Amino acid sequence: MAHKKNRNVAIIGVGQTKHSSHREDVNQPEMIHEAVSAALKDANLSIKDIDCIVHGNMELFEMIHQPDLWHVLGTGAYGKDSIRITTGGTVGTTLACASDNLVASGMYDIVMAIGFEKLQEGHTTGGITNMADPLWFRNLQTGALTGSTAYDVIQEFGEDRAKRAAMMYRIVMDKHACLNPNAHRAFGLDFDQVETLMNTSPQLVGELRLIHMCSQSDGACAVIFACEKKAKELSKKPVWIRDHITIHREETFNIFGYHKDFPVLKTHKFAAEQLFKRNDIKNPLEYFDVFEMYDPAAWWGLDWLRDFFFLKGDEHLRLVENKEIMIGGSMPINPSGGVIATNPIGATALLRVAEAALQVRGDAGAHQIPKEVKHALASGFGGTMWTVLMMLEKELSW
Repeated sequence: MAHKKNRNVAIIGVGQTKHSSHREDVNQPEMIHEAVSAALKDANLSIKDIDCIVHGNMELFEMIHQPDLWHVLGTGAYGKDSIRITTGGTVGTTLACASDNLVASGMYDIVMAIGFEKLQEGHTTGGITNMADPLWFRNLQTGALTGSTAYDVIQEFGEDRAKRAAMMYRIVMDKHACLNPNAHRAFGLDFDQVETLMNTSPQLVGELRLIHMCSQSDGACAVIFACEKKAKELSKKPVWIRDHITIHREETFNIFGYHKDFPVLKTHKFAAEQLFKRNDIKNPLEYFDVFEMYDPAAWWGLDWLRDFFFLKGDEHLRLVENKEIMIGGSMPINPSGGVIATNPIGATALLRVAEAALQVRGDAGAHQIPKEVKHALASGFGGTMWTVLMMLEKELSW
């Protein structure tokens, strides 16, 4: 059964900062204010028009308790209802889902979701490894770094083909990032560097190399959600939230201690199956025009294409090898450059939703894909196997 709402909800404003490894020119509220101001300008609204602020980040990373109280200076939440959410890597998509629910429920007409992270002021890996708990089988001693997916892909498709496909994926993301003026990392990589990078980029864990992995970024993103009546009054190009789903397996999480007879339970495929089934989407690869995927590393991005689109055999590798995931390809993946290019963790997943909305509006600038975008998909991913998927539509026609 499709997701039932009391009211339809649309995205009517999007704002983000320039992302960087060190935004030393601003403090946290000032950085957030940049994204908030941009979103309000995009929606042609003032802060007085916002009914509720939904704020999120990983406070464990900057080690500041209840940062939303300090950030009122930048969020504009003074005197307004405000909610703080933290769900790890999925924070951004959780903010979007919560904002959609708050408006759809009728509680508020206009809600602004704000995600941010200023990772130069904390210690990300230190924060993640604090999650390690042998009693819950969380052997996270390397933080977010794992070579298990690279091992799996190499075992299935052979070392040379697997390593080339992963590096192809990485270079495509860099080419996209070079078109996005807000992206953090844009190196100008080219496909003739595949072999060199395969062999010279420093190894982190197994065949997961430095060039494959996302970095940590400073940045913020704000997205404004409105009920159907307000959206039609205020926006010429509202982007409609069709449905979303959150799946996690917190109680069975064990990503390390690999054994082929006991594969890691993945949530991506299950989430996609449930979401697409209840919306009667039988072939997601044909249905969606673009996918902003939470891809923390090139190996994961490569591997997860199969889970999200129900691909068989080596179809996901061929999508990459044939450059069909590029802007202009049959299924553009992350025209923004994705997580590998930009990773302010509390904003990262919200950026996926924001960038997907810009693609639907046709307002993504140099990284706009060259065809009409009617149906977009955005994902979030969190460390203990959390998956969030959100479907965006150009028309209220489902």
